[in-house]
Amino acid sequence: RQVLSALSEIAKHSVDLAEMVVEAEIFPVVLTCLKDKDEYVKKNASTLIREIAKHTPELSQLIVNAGGVAAMIDCIGSCKGNIRLPGIMMLGYVAAHSENLAMAVIISKGVPQLSVCLSEEPENHIKAAAAWALGQIGRHTPEHARAVAVTNTLPVLLSLYMSRESSEDLQIKSKKAIKNILQKCTYLPALEPFLYDAPPNILKHVVGQFSKVLPHDSKARRLFVISGGLKKVQEIKAEPGSLLQEYINSINNCYPEEIV
Repeated sequence: RQVLSALSEIAKHSVDLAEMVVEAEIFPVVLTCLKDKDEYVKKNASTLIREIAKHTPELSQLIVNAGGVAAMIDCIGSCKGNIRLPGIMMLGYVAAHSENLAMAVIISKGVPQLSVCLSEEPENHIKAAAAWALGQIGRHTPEHARAVAVTNTLPVLLSLYMSRESSEDLQIKSKKAIKNILQKCTYLPALEPFLYDAPPNILKHVVGQFSKVLPHDSKARRLFVISGGLKKVQEIKAEPGSLLQEYINSINNCYPEEIV
């Protein structure tokens, strides 16, 4: 416990110090500590890896190459509560650096594990970390956003954002994550429920995504009518001249007048 803690305290300050710790060949030994029976050994090992991952894409890539992302996802699955927290943050830091690193988290099945943390952890600060990490994964490309959206994470984030029981920090992080994911998400089945539930400040991002996808996708246009999505768009009250109204107009322009 103490050795891992000491190494974390060294690695956290700068890239140079983190590189020194890595050059002392802590990998792959430190990954076996993630499987330790002692919860605080797990937690301190996770913290050490987090402190290295946060600095640069190169250091994060080194952790990925050592198998650190997959090991961390297993570790998060094997514990609960605050022991999970540094691991959740580490995945967020790795994903934040680049789309390739975020894809490494997706391929190692990090998104379902983070979704579980988001749903089952009772503490607000752990939920907030999971929301932040999911936003970092989903914000890169439509493919990344879809990987997050298919795990049904968006409705959970929305309910946390809307909930009176959520801390202010959790509400802010949930809202930011929703926005990050929505602005890249072109997977319409995941977006449609938001037409019915989302408050106006989030609704505009949802309608914006439909206005980007529908003009270029005839199958999606047809499904949007059948599902009642187009009808729902007609019911939205938008200020004339607002961005939301522009989005609605461009959706309506995809269809013959009699359908609208």
